[in-house]
Amino acid sequence: MPQPTVAVLIPCYNEAVAIAQVVADYKEVLPEASIYVYDNNSTDNTAGIAAAAGAIVRNEPQQGKGAVVRRMFRDIEADFYLMVDGDHTYDASLAPRLLELAIAQHLDLVNGIRKETEQAAYRAGHRLGNTMLTGAVRNIFGDRVQDMLSGYKVFSRRFVKSFPITSIGFGIETELTVHALELDMPVGHLEGPYRGRIEGSSSKLNTYRDGIRILWLIVQLFKHERPTAFFSLFGVLLTLVSLALGAPLLSEYLHTGLVPRLPTGVLATGIMLLAFLSFMTGQILGTVTRGRRETKMLAYLAYPSFNRQQSH
Repeated sequence: MPQPTVAVLIPCYNEAVAIAQVVADYKEVLPEASIYVYDNNSTDNTAGIAAAAGAIVRNEPQQGKGAVVRRMFRDIEADFYLMVDGDHTYDASLAPRLLELAIAQHLDLVNGIRKETEQAAYRAGHRLGNTMLTGAVRNIFGDRVQDMLSGYKVFSRRFVKSFPITSIGFGIETELTVHALELDMPVGHLEGPYRGRIEGSSSKLNTYRDGIRILWLIVQLFKHERPTAFFSLFGVLLTLVSLALGAPLLSEYLHTGLVPRLPTGVLATGIMLLAFLSFMTGQILGTVTRGRRETKMLAYLAYPSFNRQQSH
């Protein structure tokens, strides 16, 4: 069987300290792969060092990891895409096994699960934040995902070419995960070493700021991908508030025939109307979302899997 074409995608911003070693590692373990480094307005010599190490270097002027991934997915053609951060925290020796798993089991996404090998691998708060955010996605969209924020992943061609990226920042990993879960794509996981950064290198992820942004993105994706559940939740809350305000008034009316506190009665009625409106909004948007999901599925199915290509 012919070997698949593989593209190694390395989004970079100020990784001059580590990028040469990263490129060298992947050239060694995946000698037939094309190594792409996309420089995202680095102020050091990341691009020059990557080019000298043998990578294909391109630039993305719009700032943000999501913007870089969007550009890479649009520009590069391959059967499989291996994406890894340029900070040398992931072990290159895991890459062939990630690809073998994707090919052997016909998977569209294989996620590299981080196993700490050094005390400094995770900064304070990162482990808790990752657990909480991954747990939120598992509860909303399905529990087939582990270590959602890992930057080490393998994608099939049809995953990449059917993925409508909207996030431009670190929320890209969340969006990638939700895309796979929403289309019920076959997903796999493989655990591998995760080490601390090289001395002189620093993380671009802000624990609290980017954590809040990712959490907000999860809420937005919940609204867009599960509108019936999202708006029904608000409908239930509004209904409970309306009943809490209106029940005493109704009880008083049944006993005396009088309606005390008329403004409260008007408010309870208005809140109940909002509750019904929320329920109806969820139903309507649920129909729209189903149409969007079917469109994405058709785009996904337009690209045959690598294994199916080889059978013809």
